[in-house]
Amino acid sequence: MLAINGLHSHYGLSHVIQGIDLSAAPGEVIGIFGRNGVGKTTLLKTIAGWVKPSEGAITLGGQSLNGLAPDRICLSGVGLVPEDRRIFPGLTVEENLQLGLLQVRGRAAKAERAAIDQIYDRFPRLGERRRQLGTTLSGGEQQMLAMARVLVGEPRLVLVDEPSEGLAPMIVAEVFAIVRELRERGCIVLLVEQNVHEALSVTDRFVVIERGRIVLSGDAEDETDRARLLTALAV
Repeated sequence: MLAINGLHSHYGLSHVIQGIDLSAAPGEVIGIFGRNGVGKTTLLKTIAGWVKPSEGAITLGGQSLNGLAPDRICLSGVGLVPEDRRIFPGLTVEENLQLGLLQVRGRAAKAERAAIDQIYDRFPRLGERRRQLGTTLSGGEQQMLAMARVLVGEPRLVLVDEPSEGLAPMIVAEVFAIVRELRERGCIVLLVEQNVHEALSVTDRFVVIERGRIVLSGDAEDETDRARLLTALAV
């Protein structure tokens, strides 16, 4: 279970997250919507430890994540797919995936090899380009690599920030297929996405953020709630 209670965070004097409460159960995908600059990305970065919370509590499976460094939060089972993908320059596709393996301590070399081979089975194009520098891939391939790097670490919570931005429709469909797979694995997924209609096809619940606060929440399958969402976002 993910539990966020009374969360606040700042960038300097700028009060970005202003008291967010949110919970999610294993196997649940929550869509996080809102206009640009309202705090969606900051929320994900605060959970991942990239931004320190100034107030409130974040727990995952009863373990507090407050004040932990990003690497400790990663080892606690949290994977982040950032908007800019953060493919490591100078590293090959396989070397980027090997960094994802660091999320699971004590795994035998044979098991690590099997985990990467499973990724290549799931993403054949990455397997074909395993020795190619990750930053030389196309935008869609880099998005696949960013998500695969998280998958190989067997996370319990996956934070996905604007995964479809700038991608062709075929790649967008693949991205959301991966989100469905994460749900089937029992992962909690928090999905920030501007493509509301596509995102609703994979989410169980949604929230809308304005000025660092949740102003609307609902069931993604409920027609009334969906209509309220679309009206709020005017899409």
